[in-house]
Amino acid sequence: MNLLVIGSGGREHALVAKLKENAEVQKIYCIPGNPGIAQIAECVEIDSLDNAALVAFAKDHSIDLTVVGPEIPLSNGIVDAFKANGLACFGPTRAAAQIESSKTFAKQLMAKYDIPTAKFAVFNHAKEAKEYIQLQGAPVVVKADGLAAGKGVVVAMTMDEALAAVDMIMCENVFGQAGNQVVIEEFLVGEEASILAFTDGKTIIPMVAAQDHKRVYEHDRGPNTGGMGAYAPAPIITAAVSEQVMKEVLQPTIHAMESEGCFYSGCLYLGLIMTADGPKVIEFNARFGDPETQVVLPLLDSDLVTIMHACINGTLADATVKWKEEAAVCVVLAAGGYPETYHKGDIISGIDKAEQQGAYVFHAGTASDKGQVVTNGGRVLGVTATASDIRQAVDKAYQAIESIQFKDMHYRKDIAHRAISKA
Repeated sequence: MNLLVIGSGGREHALVAKLKENAEVQKIYCIPGNPGIAQIAECVEIDSLDNAALVAFAKDHSIDLTVVGPEIPLSNGIVDAFKANGLACFGPTRAAAQIESSKTFAKQLMAKYDIPTAKFAVFNHAKEAKEYIQLQGAPVVVKADGLAAGKGVVVAMTMDEALAAVDMIMCENVFGQAGNQVVIEEFLVGEEASILAFTDGKTIIPMVAAQDHKRVYEHDRGPNTGGMGAYAPAPIITAAVSEQVMKEVLQPTIHAMESEGCFYSGCLYLGLIMTADGPKVIEFNARFGDPETQVVLPLLDSDLVTIMHACINGTLADATVKWKEEAAVCVVLAAGGYPETYHKGDIISGIDKAEQQGAYVFHAGTASDKGQVVTNGGRVLGVTATASDIRQAVDKAYQAIESIQFKDMHYRKDIAHRAISKA
């Protein structure tokens, strides 16, 4: 088999590594990939939003399965284009990807089908949004409607912060057209968790539950990021909670999507918050989460290629999806200044040594420069370790990190602290 993976981050590196475990896979291509992926696949420079060029590449290279990592190609209709050409592509169609590309679509879907989520209101004009906030008071959550690379959400603890968030999103257009509409949500209190699930549109099978750390500093302080680390399994998602989420959220969601003419196949990411009233949906993503993928996939004890084909072919009910009785922890190594302005082009050393200690080092924001691996993003590397329990996985990950260096490297020292406190 020849496979193609779309994307360039740590999520895609983890996907390529897992897909490569299938003995029948002869060649994996990645568009555009990164230096870490280049060690196990062939990276190709093609615009990931040029559907015609991607289809042509898949045909020319006899691609048997294409896996889409990021949300933007999905919302750009890559799956639709591949399907129209008889090519197997794992992921939802453009219409189904609205569950992530439009917060308004997702919230209205949940409201219509009684899927538990925060109370909300949608606004097209800043003035009306501000008036609503002044009536509701703070804390409150302000979200840009469209895709904003995981940064379009402001948890405003004060009225001033909430009003400033509306200005930033709708008036200053920090997120471009993604901020033409805003969703204002009630502030929910509780511990958060992520559940990724495989689905063929009829059957849905949850993966091991994970928790990520969004805040940049220890003790969950500082601005939100794309994720500073993650761990799985998440103790807060007990067997009883998992069953409840399956019954009240996952199954109703895929049925709702089909009812709305947006048949959903691929990976559905569910962001949950455990409130006093039970689990509620914070957000849906239409693809594998990042960095959750770096801890979930290493725990998968079944063949990912087979599962993905089952999702595409509508045979997931007959597929085997098993998990290792282990734990995984991922610590993100970030560039100095992230998530604000940060420097690129700094030489990274010690990756090989970290891997020799048994860790996975997933490249998230790297590039090659004169034979050296250098920083090329805010989140640079994801160092993942697996072990028999969370505590051992944490120790193993941080031990591996000691081998890695680049200028102004920073990372959280408390990844998985919630799980450890429950142990």
